[in-house]
Amino acid sequence: MKRLLKIVLVLFGLVLFGGFAAAGAGVYVFWHFGKGLPDYQQLAHYEPAVMTRVHAGDGRLLAEYATEKRVFVPIRAMPRRIIHAVLAAEDKHFYTHPGIDPLGLARAVLTNIKNYGSGRRPVGASTITQQVAKNFLLTNEVSYSRKIKEAILAFRIERAFTKDRILELYLNEVYLGSGSYGVAAAALNYFNKSLDELTIAESAYLAALLKAPSNYHPVRKKAAALERRDWVIGRMAEDGYITPAEARIAQADDLVVENRAEAEFVTANYFAEEVRRELYDQYGEQALYTGGLSVHTTLDPRLQEIAERTLRDGLIAYDRRHGWRGPIARIEDAAVFAVTLETMEPPKGMGAWQLAVVTGLDAQQAFIIVQGVGPAVVPLRELKWARKWIKGEYLDKVVHAPADVLAVGDVVAVERVSGYTSGQGKEEKTVAYPEGTYALRQIPEIQGAIVALDPHSGRVLAMSGGFDYDASEYNRATQAKRQPGSAFKPFVYLAALDSGFTPSTLILDAPFVIDQGPGLPKWRPANYTKKFYGPSTMRLGIEKSRNLMTVRLAQTVGMEKVSEYARRFGIIDDLPEQLSMALGAGETTLLDLTAAYAMLVNGGKEIAPTFIDRIQDRNGHTVYRHDKRPCVGCEAMAWTNQPVPVVPDERKQLTDPTSAYQMVSMLEGTVQRGTGRRVKEVGKPLGGKTGTTNDARDAWFIGFSPDLTVGVFTGFDEPRSLGPREQGASVASPIFRDFMKEALEGQPPVPFRLPSGIHLVRVNATTGLPAHSGDKGIILEAFKPGTVPRDTSQVLGGEGVSANDGEAPAAGTGGLY
Repeated sequence: MKRLLKIVLVLFGLVLFGGFAAAGAGVYVFWHFGKGLPDYQQLAHYEPAVMTRVHAGDGRLLAEYATEKRVFVPIRAMPRRIIHAVLAAEDKHFYTHPGIDPLGLARAVLTNIKNYGSGRRPVGASTITQQVAKNFLLTNEVSYSRKIKEAILAFRIERAFTKDRILELYLNEVYLGSGSYGVAAAALNYFNKSLDELTIAESAYLAALLKAPSNYHPVRKKAAALERRDWVIGRMAEDGYITPAEARIAQADDLVVENRAEAEFVTANYFAEEVRRELYDQYGEQALYTGGLSVHTTLDPRLQEIAERTLRDGLIAYDRRHGWRGPIARIEDAAVFAVTLETMEPPKGMGAWQLAVVTGLDAQQAFIIVQGVGPAVVPLRELKWARKWIKGEYLDKVVHAPADVLAVGDVVAVERVSGYTSGQGKEEKTVAYPEGTYALRQIPEIQGAIVALDPHSGRVLAMSGGFDYDASEYNRATQAKRQPGSAFKPFVYLAALDSGFTPSTLILDAPFVIDQGPGLPKWRPANYTKKFYGPSTMRLGIEKSRNLMTVRLAQTVGMEKVSEYARRFGIIDDLPEQLSMALGAGETTLLDLTAAYAMLVNGGKEIAPTFIDRIQDRNGHTVYRHDKRPCVGCEAMAWTNQPVPVVPDERKQLTDPTSAYQMVSMLEGTVQRGTGRRVKEVGKPLGGKTGTTNDARDAWFIGFSPDLTVGVFTGFDEPRSLGPREQGASVASPIFRDFMKEALEGQPPVPFRLPSGIHLVRVNATTGLPAHSGDKGIILEAFKPGTVPRDTSQVLGGEGVSANDGEAPAAGTGGLY
């Protein structure tokens, strides 16, 4: 009996020692492998990378920015079906185990012992929590040490977070192939469905992908994919998530994938890039590409399409006026025309045009092979414009035959055409071309930009910064600083109006000379016409863009005041106080100058041009709003006879509203009678001003209706003359005109709004004096109270034709016309 007791005590001691040893070993393992593990607490603040989406004003997509195309779905919004499928496939005891699954672990150990030495990859028993630990905190290394670390972190994560939070992290982070991060993105990419639209079979397939997406590709490895999917469906039935009948129906379904429907994007590349740069500057790279921002922009897609098309057409029209610069390339071997053509990459900027090679010529047409199409012809009529370009924007002899333009082997740009217009007015008719007729095209060298904005809020409604974004991402609306020429003059006149001058003030249009100092030539500005017109009204000076009158006016008002107005209206921050600057010799951007004109038409209120209305974070909270005005009562959900909310106007007043209206009225006269006459055919109340710099290097037109301000710039990226007789009126204003025709189509004419205090008086347009019976050329002039001129009026500058106030204007005449 004693002996038996000793044996029992020994065995008990051995078991107890073994238990302590095992416990000690376990503690050592946890201590050894738990050292230096990543901080799992960071998961409390983890937000998966989510794409930023940029929307146009009508809600359509403008751009997406992401490093991983993931759609984040909170666990509370996750359909139960996809959750059940994932749990059945990956971790049936997820809601009951402490981070590891002992039964699953035991099965994995036995399997690995059985397969030891076979060369097979060890199997795992990772729970969802362990996978979160691996995916977020560890590497993909296949080793027992990593598995131990994974288990330790799983225990810690389970103590720190709820099961739902762990599952939310997993379902939104896991990669399921085909560029799909998270189950929501996978549902879209594989089935073109949202999560709540998935069937049992589709949910099971997504869960099947969790094991190894590349092994269960729905097309290349469909058999394996179906087998794995059906296994998941069976597990869902075993676990009670679906009935056996539902499982049989689901397993009978075929695995059919549907490509994700392309979202309807609005094309506005220059605009989108400007928004991207602004987001990058304001929030940084990480927030832009992973922050899941929802950006609502100011873009009006209808106006954007008009802007891009009219700018492109206007630049092409200028380019055609100045001739043919030659083929894109040549193919010398006639035997390989077609083969070589098919291998050629079209140059950027071609748009919808196509490449073609000339295979033959006769007296009336050129024979071509069009890339991707085949044989076609270009009739002589479509070659007539292509007179040879000569340096200085001159033209060579008239085209009489296709051989005057093309040679066999020339590779050129062409566009399919269906016919041409013949005759004018009532005699106008369209003559159809035979099928397979093309016209010769040429990518313009000239560049340009157009901006349209709301003058009351500064919202940029449309913008294009060049002929073609793919050819050049340089944005000439926001990045190019160029001399505005005469387009700056309205702000000289505005400063004068605020100083007590009126539109009827007479200014001497006569020679003007300034001594610039020892060793420097005298500065002699001149009018575009090289003529002098004597005393003329201020209105006439702006309508006809008279340089000499503008310089005299700037000298009288003071260049320090003109410079201050340039800064006040956001045109140029530090305009040199030199008289040549009054003619637009300073540099600014198209966007800044257009915004300045907007502040004239809105009554002198300060605005800041903006491309973004509102930004929301990934949780839907508004983090930026352009319109920061308070609106008490605007959040009401229903109408209960409460007063209409009053939104205050907090815009700063930059100039006297009556001066702003007088300037608008004078610029309306520019369209009616002056340098902007081409715009008159729009048939709506419009105002605006041309701008042309020295040697016609740049051409501008900035104009407006009461509720829309539009600016157009044209010029070469490496400045050179646009050519003889080219100016803002011939290059830029037709683009403005064509844009406004379409933008305002169908809208009733809206007159410019009169501020209180303005008196409209019938005056003689030549003298500026109140009209008398029998006078010709009578117009309505806008006057402030007490400023209507009488029978006599002093002439500004009538005391002499030479002046020198000590300033040193830069050489050149600045704006010309």
